[in-house]
Amino acid sequence: MSAEAPPDSLDLVLPDHAATSALGRRLGEKLAPGETICLSGGLGAGKTTLARGAISAWTGSDEEAPSPSYTLVETYSGPRGELWHVDLYRLKGPDEVVELGLDQAFAEAACLIEWPERLEGALPRDRLDIVLSQAAPGRRAALTAHGVWRQKLATI
Repeated sequence: MSAEAPPDSLDLVLPDHAATSALGRRLGEKLAPGETICLSGGLGAGKTTLARGAISAWTGSDEEAPSPSYTLVETYSGPRGELWHVDLYRLKGPDEVVELGLDQAFAEAACLIEWPERLEGALPRDRLDIVLSQAAPGRRAALTAHGVWRQKLATI
């Protein structure tokens, strides 16, 4: 008798802001250096809210985390190392990503990437893709696991 394989995807309903933040905290507790969470969805879908929950879990602090919309990258230190919160919305193509140093971050830090589609396929192997969308009441989160996240997804 073989063990059942863990799920590669999961759909969640997030009825409010608190539920979105709570999902972010659960994910931030499981995130490790060398892993990435990719956050997709339209403007106002909850990407930054979810990222702030993950940052809170990573740092162990509820301090306000600014959106990296204009700075492109915000970094945070925690007991497990460095966390990069990256917003690629303003980038025009993957060649601009090289200047940010994401290759090194993917290897050494944990990463939260908003608008990952700007990387055009240059995403790391160990990642969790999350697509957030508006759904009454609140939001819907579609999670797809890659690499080590396949095992972790079953514990979300």
